[in-house]
Amino acid sequence: MPAPSSSPTASPETSASATAGASTTGAARPAPAGPAPTSARARFGPVALVVSAGISVQFGAALAVMIMPRAGAAGVVTLRLAAAALVLLLVCRPKVRGYSRSDWGTVLAFGVAMAGMNGLFYQSIDRIPLGPAVTLEVLGPLALSVIVSRRLVNLLWAGLALGGVVLLSGHGGGGFGFGSLDPAGAAFAIGAGAMWAAYIVFSARTGRRFPQADGLALAMAVAAVISLPLGVIESGSALLVPSTLALGLGVAVLSSVLPYTLELLALRRMPAPTFAILMSLEPAIAATAGFLVLSQAMSPLDALAIALVIAASMGAVRSQLGGRAKPGPKEGVS
Repeated sequence: MPAPSSSPTASPETSASATAGASTTGAARPAPAGPAPTSARARFGPVALVVSAGISVQFGAALAVMIMPRAGAAGVVTLRLAAAALVLLLVCRPKVRGYSRSDWGTVLAFGVAMAGMNGLFYQSIDRIPLGPAVTLEVLGPLALSVIVSRRLVNLLWAGLALGGVVLLSGHGGGGFGFGSLDPAGAAFAIGAGAMWAAYIVFSARTGRRFPQADGLALAMAVAAVISLPLGVIESGSALLVPSTLALGLGVAVLSSVLPYTLELLALRRMPAPTFAILMSLEPAIAATAGFLVLSQAMSPLDALAIALVIAASMGAVRSQLGGRAKPGPKEGVS
C-alpha cells in the first residue's frame, strides 16, 4: 500500500509521481532539497529505508493472507484499519475544530478512498497470488501519472504496462482472460488500483488542508468506521479472538505504521521522484513475499509481466521528471 501524504503543498501531480509504482494503503510528502550527501551511508541510507518499507508492506500483506481463513478478507481489513487508526489518533491527537465543511468533505473522501483501496485489495489477495494482485493494482497510479503528465512519451509506458497485463492474463497457461487467475480477484485488484488513484488525489488535498499527519489520522478513522460493519458481518465474534487480534495488530504494524514511518524518514533525505522509482519495485517485492511466505510460485511469463509493469512505472516517473526539468518555450519552471 502507498505511503501517506501530510504535506500542505503537495500537488496531485507530485503525489502521482511519488506513488506511480507502489502497493497496502498514496501520495508521498516531498521533502525540501538538502545538501548533497557525500558519504556512502548518506546516499544509501534512505534507499534502505524505502526498500525496508516495501518489504514490510508486502510481508504484512502476506501475513494478512495467512489469517484470512480465521477472520475473512473484510475482517482483516477491519482489524488493520482499526488498529492503524488507533495508533495514529493516539500519536497525532488531531484537532477537530476550526475546519470548514469543505475540509471535512475532503478528509471524508480520503477516508472512503482508503477504505475502498484496502477492502478491494484484500478481497483480491484472498483470491489471486500476491504478485499479480499488486501488479494489477499498480495500474491505477500508473494511469494517473500518465494522465496528469500529458506527455506523448507516456503512451509508450502505458502500452508497455498493457503488454504486461496481457502476459499476466495468460497466468497458468489459460490464455487471455486471466487464465487460472480468478476473474473476480483480478477485477478486485484493478478496482483497488482505481481507488488508489483516488487516494493519491485526496491525500494531496487533505495534506494541504490539515497540518502534519492530522488529516491522515482522521481519514484512517473514517476508513475504519466504514470497514467495521463489513468486518463484523463477515467475521462476527472471530474478530475478538485474542490470537486473531494479535495477528491483526501485526498486519497493521507491518502494513501501515512501520512503512509509513520509514517512508516519511526516507523522504526527508531523498527527492520524491527517486522515492517513486524505488516504489515501482513493489510488485517484485510482493511476488517475492508471496513465494517465500505463501509458496506462491511464478511462471516465467508471470515474472516477465511484472517486469514490464515495473519498467513502465519507472519510465512514466522518469519521463514526468524529465518533462519538468526541460520546459518548452512557452512553459515556466514550476
